[in-house]
Amino acid sequence: MQGMVTRQEERFQTKSAKAVGHDQWLIVIGAFKILGGLLLFSFGFGLLHFLHRDVGDLLLRAVTSVRLDPESHFVNLLLTSVDKLTPHRMRLISAGVFGYATLHLVEGTGLVLEKPWAEWLTIALTASFLPWEIFELIRHLNWIKVVIMLINVGVLIYLVRVQQLRHRSRQASK
Repeated sequence: MQGMVTRQEERFQTKSAKAVGHDQWLIVIGAFKILGGLLLFSFGFGLLHFLHRDVGDLLLRAVTSVRLDPESHFVNLLLTSVDKLTPHRMRLISAGVFGYATLHLVEGTGLVLEKPWAEWLTIALTASFLPWEIFELIRHLNWIKVVIMLINVGVLIYLVRVQQLRHRSRQASK
């Protein structure tokens, strides 16, 4: 087992040397974080756009325009939830969305630039959301949640492994 880890480390170091120190997976993860941040910003601005408007009426018109039954359980549940959205709540939700979007953009930019602090930040944030994802999986199991959870666990394992290999290479160079 120990010999296998050493070969993996050698392969990682060889790939890193070939790529002139650039880790393509960190850049891919960072690009997805940036994309997610931009989408969240769009959602936040969309929320602010509907501030002081009758969102229930807009939703009802949208439901009827796509020919859904406005009396269905799902539509009624959605309309009831939307009616609870006051302008104050919408501002609070949009502020939270903007904060989360900013966090994604900072994470993504740091990962694309291959900054170690961004790797640690992503490790911490990804690990902190895993209990919530597990709770959601237990509550309502579906394949989309399983795939998202597996991707997040894969990213977490990859980033921890990158940090371990960097730590070992720093120790070896001392």
